[in-house]
Amino acid sequence: MSESQNDKVNLAEKLQQFTECWSPRIVGELNGQHVKLAKLEGEFVWHHHEREDELFLVLQGHLSIHLRDRIVELDEGEFFIVPRGVEHKPVTEAETHVLLLEPTSTLNTGNVRNDRTVDVPRRL
Repeated sequence: MSESQNDKVNLAEKLQQFTECWSPRIVGELNGQHVKLAKLEGEFVWHHHEREDELFLVLQGHLSIHLRDRIVELDEGEFFIVPRGVEHKPVTEAETHVLLLEPTSTLNTGNVRNDRTVDVPRRL
């Protein structure tokens, strides 16, 4: 049975449905934006999104978002919006769960293509 746009979403239940890190899953959509969940661990790649802002909300754990001029430290319940065009690299020391809010056109690795690029994120 598939869920409709009007059903509530339990984030904990959705997070239990996958184990892969750095592979965001779509859990909702609104106004041309995807609501995604991701599990992060270790370092990602330096990248930027030419036309899209990207919101990172930490649900569990701790996330460091490295920017070229500073590091933004996020704990549970905190979020940061990376402005379009700003190069960044997410880093965690332990598995961290995040909610992402970004335009549907956003590629997870931005201007970089590598083995972590997810062209078509799965829906949960």
